Amino acid sequence: MLTGFNHLTLAVGCLTRSIVFYEQTLGFKLSARWKTGAYLSLGELWLCLSSDTLHAEDMQRHYTHYAFSIDQQNFAEFAQRLRGLNVPLWKQDKSEGDSLYFLDPDGHQLEAHVGDLKSRLAKCRIHPYSQMEFFD
Repeated sequence: MLTGFNHLTLAVGCLTRSIVFYEQTLGFKLSARWKTGAYLSLGELWLCLSSDTLHAEDMQRHYTHYAFSIDQQNFAEFAQRLRGLNVPLWKQDKSEGDSLYFLDPDGHQLEAHVGDLKSRLAKCRIHPYSQMEFFD
């Protein structure tokens, strides 16, 4: 049911430093930035940088995760199957597009997500995050 890799979310200690690194050192393109995060891309890779100064020491453990793409028509069945197998969930979905946040047997944080960077940015243009800027 999963169709491929969707996006990578990295918890970062200093958002500005990380944006500079990914943009200037690795060649990522900055798509949007807001108070606590940024969206960048490199080819088809969607990278989300997420900062939380209140929990900086725990961020890597709490929010770094790997997301896989899934088609909308398969999402409900996939989510039901994982719940039926008692796969533990680690976060409630609050973002654009349906998402299921679940753990693998070793505790790696995974996500099945409907949508892509383009659909996320379109939603954010309607309902931007705090202090969000877009870069075209």
